[in-house]
Amino acid sequence: MSNSLHENIEVIESGYEFLLAYAAQGRESDDGSDTRATLSRMSDATVAIVTSLGDEDGEFPAVVVDDSRKAGAAIRLVLGQDKISSELVDNLNASIHLRALLTDLFLLSETGNSNQRD
Repeated sequence: MSNSLHENIEVIESGYEFLLAYAAQGRESDDGSDTRATLSRMSDATVAIVTSLGDEDGEFPAVVVDDSRKAGAAIRLVLGQDKISSELVDNLNASIHLRALLTDLFLLSETGNSNQRD
């Protein structure tokens, strides 16, 4: 696994942990928090993962690319809001798209590479 891919996986995983804590705070707005910056980094990481794995052979890289696109779209939807409440972030955290991407990335991390034998 490339260092760049590993770094983007870390951005998604640590961002999700941050969002879990944010969701528990009961905030009405993201003012004064690092939520937008975290979501922006996560959005950038989803794009980078698509770029990194887009030309990989095998079935699983295609799954990760698809899930990265879907999770990225959900993240960017949240980023487009004037106020990002804890409730909105809680719903993002519960999104099947973000959870699928996290599970994909855990698998990639555990297997140590992005390729699989066909």
